[in-house]
Amino acid sequence: MTEVDLIKKPWERLLELVEAGDSVQLLDFLNSINPMDTALAISRLRPDQQGKLLTMLTPEDAAEVIEDLPEVQAAELIEDLSPGQAAAILEELDSDHVVDLLGELDDEDAREIIDEMAPEDAEEARQLLEYAVDTAGGLMITEYLDYRADQKISDVHADLQANREAYADYDVQYLYVTDDRGSLRGVLRMRDLLFFSHGARLEQVMISQPLQVKVDASLEELRNFFEEHNLFGVPVVDADGRLVGVVLPEAVEEARRKHSVQQFLGFSGIVGGEEFRSMPLLHRSGRRLSWLSLNIVLNIIAASVIALYQDTLAAVIALAVFLPMVSDMSGCSGNQAVAVSMRELALGLVRPNELVRVLAKEAGIGLLNGLVLGSMLGAAAWLWKGNPFLGLVVGGALALLEGHDELAQRVAELRLDDVLAPGRQQATAAPAAEDRRGAARGRGAGASWAFRASKSTR
Repeated sequence: MTEVDLIKKPWERLLELVEAGDSVQLLDFLNSINPMDTALAISRLRPDQQGKLLTMLTPEDAAEVIEDLPEVQAAELIEDLSPGQAAAILEELDSDHVVDLLGELDDEDAREIIDEMAPEDAEEARQLLEYAVDTAGGLMITEYLDYRADQKISDVHADLQANREAYADYDVQYLYVTDDRGSLRGVLRMRDLLFFSHGARLEQVMISQPLQVKVDASLEELRNFFEEHNLFGVPVVDADGRLVGVVLPEAVEEARRKHSVQQFLGFSGIVGGEEFRSMPLLHRSGRRLSWLSLNIVLNIIAASVIALYQDTLAAVIALAVFLPMVSDMSGCSGNQAVAVSMRELALGLVRPNELVRVLAKEAGIGLLNGLVLGSMLGAAAWLWKGNPFLGLVVGGALALLEGHDELAQRVAELRLDDVLAPGRQQATAAPAAEDRRGAARGRGAGASWAFRASKSTR
């Protein structure tokens, strides 16, 4: 197989390596392809082949593969493993990934996996699962470096050197300073370790009274925080002021994307979360049937209304010809309204409390388009049957439905308050994102505040 073929069909090579049981080449191959190809290739394997793939890798390597996969797909792989195997892999992941994956599983499956984890990791997972998903507690990581205020710069140097292997995979730019109770007292930048005397105490060089958020801070509050402050992480404290974790802006962005995906799926009639073709047939069917069942009930009601006028339809059979046209045109109009609404929500150009203004705007375009299209269809009906009254009825029906559908779609969109916040964030956060990327480019000069935290030293 050529290199071009591997790029086009990575799953074929992956299947060969899985069937051959060659774990070394398997790991090399997975490291050679990008995350999207990894997700694609694994999705083409049967569940038993996927399970064999993970068992061929060490828990650490399997965890890296899991991190490259969409959350739902990763949860499926974890679910098919034994609780012990799943626990070994989850212990290698950051705490926020662990909680996200466990949250995708059934409660019973999640409990079985947690019971197999190390006591400390298991207790941490149970505590994090108690927080609401879209709060600081649900989005934070519990891996960070913290030290006492009376420790010296030299003590930090010694700890970093002694644990260099454990910290090697992390880009630590912030250290947190706490007291005996674990209460947050300050923040120390990694650059400060270079420019201050080894004998200086941390309380002398730390940033006192640092910015922080409560553990129950909402996604909206976190979004606003990172819009206002160009930081790469914010410490999370509980009700007593104790440091319990750190929220990264990437976690907030990911939560926003999840909301957008859920809303998109809701518009598409898929209930219960994301759907992939690799999912079991019954699972996928259930996510679609919820909406389709409701839709068929609504169609039965609509058909019943038409049945009440079956004598009229029998007398003027031409009306039956125009019914699909009227229905289709009103649907197209609604789709246009949805597209415009979603774009305005994303750009922050409309808000849910502006219902009256939006209705006034849409009333005009709905009426105008309805009259134009109704006139066109009415004229066609008149020319076809030579009956002006038929044209009036058909054209009038289309005009009324066009105007009604434009307004109904707009009202429905404005009711989706939880779509608005992610949309506005995407538009307004762009400058801040650019600033952060600029800071990242200056990392070599010590300008970067970006960090990934390691395990707490407490």
